[in-house]
Amino acid sequence: MTETFKERLGKEQLLPLYTVNDLGSVALAEAVLSENNLSFIEVTYRSDLASQAIQQLSDRGKLVVGAGTVRDLDTAKDAVDHGAQFIVSPGLSVEVVDYCLKQDIPVFPGAVTPSEIMQAMDLGLDVVKFFPANVYGGQSAIKSLAGPFFDIQFIPTGGVNSDNFTDYLANDSVLAVGGSFILSEKEILKDEGQTASDKLADLQKQLH
Repeated sequence: MTETFKERLGKEQLLPLYTVNDLGSVALAEAVLSENNLSFIEVTYRSDLASQAIQQLSDRGKLVVGAGTVRDLDTAKDAVDHGAQFIVSPGLSVEVVDYCLKQDIPVFPGAVTPSEIMQAMDLGLDVVKFFPANVYGGQSAIKSLAGPFFDIQFIPTGGVNSDNFTDYLANDSVLAVGGSFILSEKEILKDEGQTASDKLADLQKQLH
């Protein structure tokens, strides 16, 4: 039986959010993730190099490459045109979700209120991004939302860090956690990725 995108992400539990300001870091980031048996990377549209980085990673074919900070339909289309295999948004755009579903591309919009979560459900989704988690109640909010939304899973980001990520993952309603704490360009460029690799290995030890 083929493992689904959701099952694979749920197994790995970490969704690295990566902002590229130096294209020279992309291959190093890929190597660090692969060495640590992680398959996913979310390249954010917080720099002008996002499209190029997504294309480069997609062409190399070693990682499941997604686009983050996707705020509108044009950005979603640009990301997919450059090889993005999933889309993450800070909020819920019906246009973006509809486009991704028609393209059969996993999409995780930001949804933190009951109304937003219900809107995501109405669109056919069962996983949403919970962002910024620390501002909207963090772990206690997700626990409360898990009651009425027992069939929804969350990917919390924002305020999730190496000190609290395992607490989030202890909740069955949390599919995975995301953030730059998992992988940052600064750490990648330091010692050619060794610092980042050591940090990732430590994060994974905490998972087991």
